[in-house]
Amino acid sequence: MTKSNDSVALAGRILIGVLFLMSGLSKIAAPAATQGYIASVGLPEPVAAYAIAVLVEVVGSLLLIFGVRVRAVAVGMAIFTLAAAVSFHRNFADQNQMIHFMKNIAIAGGLLQVAAFGAGRFSLDGRWARRAAVGRQAAPAT
Repeated sequence: MTKSNDSVALAGRILIGVLFLMSGLSKIAAPAATQGYIASVGLPEPVAAYAIAVLVEVVGSLLLIFGVRVRAVAVGMAIFTLAAAVSFHRNFADQNQMIHFMKNIAIAGGLLQVAAFGAGRFSLDGRWARRAAVGRQAAPAT
């Protein structure tokens, strides 16, 4: 990647990450409402689903923003986002639901791009990879 691409990768991770972080924080602020919404669409175990959603959105977003294990995190978040689209936005007769469904599909696509191309230089993954490369170069040949 070039330095310009690394900057774009950082900006993309931050923009997607903030979206999930804000969503997770809003769930923390209104647990009963969130659990009620989960139950209203017929999903089992709304309390467990709530805990999973908060964990994925808050922890996943922070890992994404800081660039930690980005490829795996992005795939997990893409799966979560597709599951949310199918679970919560499947009433295509309602234009608002269709818009939310398509938004989730687009976000999942962006996350898969992150998974495909990685975090870039401006990430903890990138920093750790550079340190490992320096360590391999400094190691004596045997």
